[in-house]
Amino acid sequence: MRSCAIWLIGLMWATALLADGVALRYNSYGAPGLIDMPAAISAPDAELAFSVSHFAGQIRSSATFQISSGLSGSFGYASLDNVLGQGGQVYDTVLDRRFALHFRVLDETRHWPAIAIGVNDFVGTGIYGGEYVVATKGFRPDLAITAGLGWGRLAGFGSFANPLGAAFAERPARDIGQGGAVAPSAFFHGDAALFGGVQWQATKTFGATLEYSSDALPNEDAGAFHRRSPWNVALTYSPRPNLHLSAQYLYGSQLGALATYTVNPTDPPFAGGLDRGPLPLGAAMSQRGLASALAKQGLRLQGQQRHGATLQVQVENMIYIAPAQAVGRTARVMAAYAPTEVRRFTITLVSHGIAGQTVTFQRAALTQQEFAYDGAARLWQAANMRPASEPFQGTSVGPDWQISPYVTPNIFDPDDPLRADVGIAFRGRYEPAPGVVFSGTLRQRIAGNLDQTTRRSESVLPHVRSDFALYDREGDADLIDLTASWFAQPGPTVTTRLTAGLLEEMFGGLSAEILWRPPGSAFAFGVELNEVRQRGYNSDFSFLDYQVTTGHASVYWDMGAGYQAQLDAGRYLAGDWGSTLHFARRFRNGWSLGAFATFTDVSFDDFGEGSFDKGITVDIPLSWISGQPTRQTLHRTIRPVTRDGGARLNIDGRLYDLTRPLTASALTQSWARVLR
Repeated sequence: MRSCAIWLIGLMWATALLADGVALRYNSYGAPGLIDMPAAISAPDAELAFSVSHFAGQIRSSATFQISSGLSGSFGYASLDNVLGQGGQVYDTVLDRRFALHFRVLDETRHWPAIAIGVNDFVGTGIYGGEYVVATKGFRPDLAITAGLGWGRLAGFGSFANPLGAAFAERPARDIGQGGAVAPSAFFHGDAALFGGVQWQATKTFGATLEYSSDALPNEDAGAFHRRSPWNVALTYSPRPNLHLSAQYLYGSQLGALATYTVNPTDPPFAGGLDRGPLPLGAAMSQRGLASALAKQGLRLQGQQRHGATLQVQVENMIYIAPAQAVGRTARVMAAYAPTEVRRFTITLVSHGIAGQTVTFQRAALTQQEFAYDGAARLWQAANMRPASEPFQGTSVGPDWQISPYVTPNIFDPDDPLRADVGIAFRGRYEPAPGVVFSGTLRQRIAGNLDQTTRRSESVLPHVRSDFALYDREGDADLIDLTASWFAQPGPTVTTRLTAGLLEEMFGGLSAEILWRPPGSAFAFGVELNEVRQRGYNSDFSFLDYQVTTGHASVYWDMGAGYQAQLDAGRYLAGDWGSTLHFARRFRNGWSLGAFATFTDVSFDDFGEGSFDKGITVDIPLSWISGQPTRQTLHRTIRPVTRDGGARLNIDGRLYDLTRPLTASALTQSWARVLR
């Protein structure tokens, strides 16, 4: 073992003076790495990788997001057969969930390797728990050497005393309990072991990896599987740049397979989109056709006024992810339909009776920059942006109906990791007066297996979420929500919402909210208060006996570069008090990926499996998939397990997200598309 470690380290440092270049791989845990072991490499910024691997009755699936240029996070789910437990007991099947973080501390240079640190399974049962420090150096553009030091599970084979000293010599036994708890006192503690490997990219589509693993597989080395060697080898075929298929020979006894598929929110399938061409600038026609011309561009005219040479309009953006594109399309229509004596355009974006920023520029500036290569930048210099100075005076909006397919997946059920229903959703919206909105959603199930869930909640808390199986089982037609809302704007920086009715699938009642966005600030502040009662399992107009007052005070922080943080503190649906921290990265094209964790006065034992509420949020804009302009998104909140502690209402129309596209920040960030 010692000679092998010396060989790995010596070989790595012997290459330190040669040309750099590292091939990107994802390991069987879905993280940047070799085969089973990590490596000091990172994916391109914002890349999202989905991986599935299999060997010896074990299936690992994972999703990894490159949060920043050096930091990535992974969420994984594994099914393990013949697992060796305490006292030598062998379990037929174990389903396990895990989180991991990988941070590249130093970039590779001509003389020094890249260095990364990471923690595996730090929130979970700890079956895969371990930490590492790893270095990777390019030998040639097609060859890279990796060597690292591991703790925990990564110190199961060939271990030695911890080089960090006596303070880190003992690794405390992890109290799994209900799972899901973080155990930082064990990080980088206990014995350590060396691991490493070599990656070779033979051609653009074929590569090979040789790995020395320090994982003893203490839980899997039972039944039909026996670990005979620390050496692993893999051959990788990449038929497409974002698809990687690997065949593996593992631990001297098993064949394995790995498939990885990657997407990047910043790289859409249809670069630039498939938007309909804008209205050409030309001679003025008739102002009377302004509303219908705007409607053809996906914009709803809510009000117009003319003051001398200035034409003011208030429009609602119906289809464009980029609010600046809505401004540009509006300006083009105004140029085509406004009388020639109108020389100045003033455009205010509105939504739900709330007025956002007002953009003003000269008509001539739009005409002059229409075909300029830097037209958007020049128009930015000519434009003036300010909060709306007048209250919104819109008109009523007729009924709007949508019929679309839906999919409601339920993943990570301990009895069945993937269940889903599919059907047709009917959605309606009517705005009889500015800010007064009636809306509802009815779903008709066509097929699926959510009604086959047999688990019954044993929660000691009020069953505000854990009885989801009862809602899934009762009835094929569900009235998801039916509400009346009033949105108002008492001041330029203050907005309010009052919503009554069937607020979501499990609760109905009354909800009130106020939001303050200080001008020029990266922070916003909100308060929400709800009085709700639990709905019947048939998702109709019936109610159960449980009633609760819930609400939160919230702080929103726009950190810049698309990163956002939100802190909510207050009372949750089960009557527990606590706070939720949500961190997300939002992209200009509408993608958003985030993670959240909630801690309340409910103990880990009372919470049950998972210990506390946590999960991942994903928003995928349909325009990114189809190339067609639409503001519709696929939203999913993925939880390892659904319990009752830390549960909030799922209310449509919360003010921070509703007003985000109306802000100066949103217009500024999307201004490159103003002439699109």
